[in-house]
Amino acid sequence: MVVRIGGVGVGGIGYLELHLFASMDDVAIVASADTSPGARAVFESEFNVPAYEDYKTLLCEHSGELDGILIATPHAYHYDQATACLEAGIDVLLEKPITIDVRDAVDLVETARRHNRVLKVGYQRHFHPVFQMIRHLIASNRIGTIHTIACYIGQDWFSSHQGTWRTDPEISGGGQLYDTGSHLIDALLWVTNGIPETATASIEFAKPGIDVSAALTTRLQVDGGTAIGSVTVTGDGVAMDPREGYVIWGTRGGIVYTGDYLYLEHRGATRYTVPTGTESNFDIATRRKVADFVTAINDGERPVVSDEAIQVTALTEAAYMAAAEERTIEVQDLISEVSEA
Repeated sequence: MVVRIGGVGVGGIGYLELHLFASMDDVAIVASADTSPGARAVFESEFNVPAYEDYKTLLCEHSGELDGILIATPHAYHYDQATACLEAGIDVLLEKPITIDVRDAVDLVETARRHNRVLKVGYQRHFHPVFQMIRHLIASNRIGTIHTIACYIGQDWFSSHQGTWRTDPEISGGGQLYDTGSHLIDALLWVTNGIPETATASIEFAKPGIDVSAALTTRLQVDGGTAIGSVTVTGDGVAMDPREGYVIWGTRGGIVYTGDYLYLEHRGATRYTVPTGTESNFDIATRRKVADFVTAINDGERPVVSDEAIQVTALTEAAYMAAAEERTIEVQDLISEVSEA
């Protein structure tokens, strides 16, 4: 069958991913929506299908023709747009973060379940061979029981995005922690299969509502035990390309990923490089992410990323609260409070 795809937000990552969809066999691009006249003009010229200013018009004109839709818009718009698409019977690939509010995140996942639709959140590290290998090494007990994790990401983010929606807190929900930092938090939780229990944080703001640097700690529930983790994020780095790293300590050894190499260490043994078996880069991971969404549409799979995405939003919101209130926040209480409401 031909999988029919639409897009909401067709600049930047939306533009790239729609081209990846179009390059696949048995995928057809139907229509799109974007508030930018320039983005709409480019989309229409390249795909030869209509683009609308308002996503509601897109749904009104084409909902019956769409199997899936990519939403790659500013963070604050995710909830309303994804809800409308799910309620129209369309499977959704939603770029991160799922939402900028825990209540909305929980409600969106419930909406997908209620309508029996696929809802996937676009954290491409789930499809990156290095992160898949880290997750495998942990799950196969190669370093024993995890007890401590440290991870970081930094880039020249703030100066590069001044004047854009990413530095408008009403649209972005925050700064670097909700932007590139969201990938870091997701990767931490995904590779460890961890559930965040607590959060403490210190956050520095470049301007009101827009954080530029953050350091948070969390206690994770991992395989029935607990591990402590530290997350450091800065948008005042030296280059636009993110510098990213992870160190994971277990009872038998450790895993080190520097962004260039993946190492495995055991107590008293020589560190050695772990081959991933394939080239590792953003394009490969993004292509796999897009292909996985098409497979999910064809197979009718349950959401693969969405429950984890709730945890990412909950830990992020807990970090902001912890920094503002100078106290430890119980992360799961934030989810429980909205789930029981």
